[in-house]
Amino acid sequence: MLGNGLYAILGNDSNEQDFMYYYDANGVIRGEIPVLYYRSHRLLFDNDGIMWFSASTKHFVGMNRLGKLVKIINLGDQYILHHDYALDSDGNIVSLATDLKHSDHAVQDQVIKVDTDSGEVSLLVDFGDLFPDYKQSTDHSGIDESDPTATNRWDWIHFNTIQLMDDGSALLSARETSTMIKIDNIEGTPSLDYMIGEPSVWNGMDAQPSFLTKVGDFGDTGGQHSITVQYDSSLEDGQYYIYMFDNNFGYAMTRPDFDWTMIDGISTAQSSKDENSNSQFRKYLVDENAGTYTEVQDFDVPYSPYVSSVQELSDDLNLVDTGMQGLFGVYDDDGNLKAQYKMVLSSGYIYRVYQYGFRGFYFA
Repeated sequence: MLGNGLYAILGNDSNEQDFMYYYDANGVIRGEIPVLYYRSHRLLFDNDGIMWFSASTKHFVGMNRLGKLVKIINLGDQYILHHDYALDSDGNIVSLATDLKHSDHAVQDQVIKVDTDSGEVSLLVDFGDLFPDYKQSTDHSGIDESDPTATNRWDWIHFNTIQLMDDGSALLSARETSTMIKIDNIEGTPSLDYMIGEPSVWNGMDAQPSFLTKVGDFGDTGGQHSITVQYDSSLEDGQYYIYMFDNNFGYAMTRPDFDWTMIDGISTAQSSKDENSNSQFRKYLVDENAGTYTEVQDFDVPYSPYVSSVQELSDDLNLVDTGMQGLFGVYDDDGNLKAQYKMVLSSGYIYRVYQYGFRGFYFA
């Protein structure tokens, strides 16, 4: 009824020893995986039976099914990872990152590749080069939550999710612009394919004409997290779903003059305790052939202006983490709550909760 596997609690950050926790559907803890600091953002399983995850802002580790770390990769002194990563078809890690050597102190605007055999780190995309006009239009402000001691950061786009797609492209979620951005040929010569979101955020920019056309009467997202590309054999070529946690929060530190209330139904409340605000589970049908996107599902969930995650567990079950409230729950497709769990927060929030079956890893 509640899915088949263990809930991995990713990012209950603390000032003490940090862990990734496993819980079963009864709320019983089944495992604690220590990390150096920061957090793990998701688990990646390769074809050699190794589970990869981040153990700090500088470390990716590969663990075998006995719990032994068989690979430890240090990113070196140029990059730190943040928020998300994926395995490519060669078993290498493609990760969101910050370039610590940028003279302008821009953060969370890079994509790197980590060779899981050699540990070599290479740059795939610097979004400051891809969107120079937009970057220069923003206020030079922000923080770097990956490095709380950092000052004078420029958090102009703030990517929080990356999904690698079947055609060699990648779909990214940019919190600061409330847009989803598809980049073609992410590991070759990257180029912009399309965007989804409120187009006026990008008015006057070279990339503005790339927005897909919205079909239907629904408001766009505000600071969305945990976007997931979902293919379906019943769809035509060029069509697929994207589902997400829509924080439904309209705000950008580097765009203080932008009026987010032009997005229908959006909240501008900074507090997750605001009684008049909700976030949403949302699902779009994207048709690249027609250049359109359509909302096919949505329901309200407890409000979290930042962080949070969603995951479809089955045809009619959806896992939703409302991170700033320390709540995660399982909902049916109509938004009816089937089970809910509450974590004691160490500091501020739970970044993500995903369920993993661990077939062929912990379980037969």
